[in-house]
Amino acid sequence: MEASQCEVPEIYKKASQESLPALKQHEEQELVDKSLRNEGRWTKQLAFVAFGSTIGAAVPSGYFVGVMNSPAEFMRSWCNQTLIERYDWHLTETGINILWSTIVSIFLVGGAIGSLTGAKVANRFGRRSSFLSCGGLFIIGAVLLYTCRMLHSVEALILARFLVGLAAGLVVACLPMYLAEVAPLSMRGVLGVFCPMGLTAGVVVAQILSLRSVFGNAEQWHLAMSLYVVLVLICYAPMAYYPESPKWLYVIKGDEKGARRQLKALRGDVSEASINREMAEMEVEANVKDQVSGYGPVLADPKLRLPLIIVCAYQGGQQLSGINAIFYYSVSIFLRAGLTASAAELTNLGAGSLNLVVSLMGPYLMGRFNRRPLMLFSTFCCCIALMAFSLFLYFIDYVPWFANGCIICIFLYIFFFQFGLAPIPFFIGSELFEVAPRPVAMSLGSVSSWVCNFSVGMLFPILQDAWGSLVFIPFSVVCAALFILTKRYLPETKGRDPSQVVQLVAKGFKSNIRET
Repeated sequence: MEASQCEVPEIYKKASQESLPALKQHEEQELVDKSLRNEGRWTKQLAFVAFGSTIGAAVPSGYFVGVMNSPAEFMRSWCNQTLIERYDWHLTETGINILWSTIVSIFLVGGAIGSLTGAKVANRFGRRSSFLSCGGLFIIGAVLLYTCRMLHSVEALILARFLVGLAAGLVVACLPMYLAEVAPLSMRGVLGVFCPMGLTAGVVVAQILSLRSVFGNAEQWHLAMSLYVVLVLICYAPMAYYPESPKWLYVIKGDEKGARRQLKALRGDVSEASINREMAEMEVEANVKDQVSGYGPVLADPKLRLPLIIVCAYQGGQQLSGINAIFYYSVSIFLRAGLTASAAELTNLGAGSLNLVVSLMGPYLMGRFNRRPLMLFSTFCCCIALMAFSLFLYFIDYVPWFANGCIICIFLYIFFFQFGLAPIPFFIGSELFEVAPRPVAMSLGSVSSWVCNFSVGMLFPILQDAWGSLVFIPFSVVCAALFILTKRYLPETKGRDPSQVVQLVAKGFKSNIRET
């Protein structure tokens, strides 16, 4: 018994000595697991970048989409009176319509040009500099918009609309790419939806501030047009604290030290091993010799053809899916459904508010679900909702409850739109393309979006006169086409590095996206 009492401590001592390496390995593994968890979390710097850039750039970009509707009557009258006083030009009704169309559409022209230049600016000067340059354009535009009335200058109004369109084009092309590159891999989709979420918020803010009872009246419309500058000044004031994209620094500029410094600031208190792992991934991408970066080489590369078609089809298809037609002409649609003018205006605001509220689900949806099922669900449901809306509107005079059915279909369409069609096209390019060709892809996708947006704004009234209520059926067909494109050719990109995704689509339309 005594011997046994003496031997027990020795046994435990021996077992303890033998387990030390295993214990040390277990502790190291726990540190690695903790580091991996920390990689996919919010840090102060990451939150500052996401919210600051969204509020200061994406919200103003969306603001210009919704600010022109309510004060349009007063602005048209001011333009006409100003031309008479300054130049003694007495425009006919057709002339005034052409002038107003120019003022409205010059924003879209600026957006297309800004998107085209976005690739060169982003690769040459950096993602951060591209984003910061938008702030300068927004501020100049705000000054012109505020002073055009006291200067009695229609030219200043047109120039301002062009400049803010240029800034918005740069924002749509560069901001999703910037946010995707500063985010850890597991949060890339979460930050990717911040830009479309900001655009949606901007539309609602503009709808509220441009109400006739607020600033959208004959005396204060210039305030409604320029008040977005408050957000720009607040969010761009601490511009020195916005980091540059570590991927751009390393892969494009070859600045390893700068990339490591920015990465540490963005990731917070993660371990050095975690930083080294991300740096190693960037080194692999930087050492790829056959990456192309210019418009010509990207367009000519057969391996990039399918992902480029997907990006452009998604961005353009988003605009051709009916969302802009509904928001441009929703008031007239609600009037057709039997609502009074005031009720139609409030219902329109309600539709915009629903669009914003559902868009706030974007970070959760992108973090929780894969891209493919979200896009398939969104396009399918939007297709059905638009088809039903078109039929209800066509037979609205024959069945009394079809008027309420039209309103329900619009709200259902807006709800389902935000599940995939709204957010995914904005950031899918950052998940399909590696760093070097990414700016070209994002820029071309953005150009596709602006051109289709312009086409809807210009052609929808003509087609509506020709086809009547059936004008929404082509939008339903576009949603169906996007469903087929997604089902057949979009690989799942969530949680995958672009270098892995590229291999799945390298064979073009012969690609097998289910290969692992």
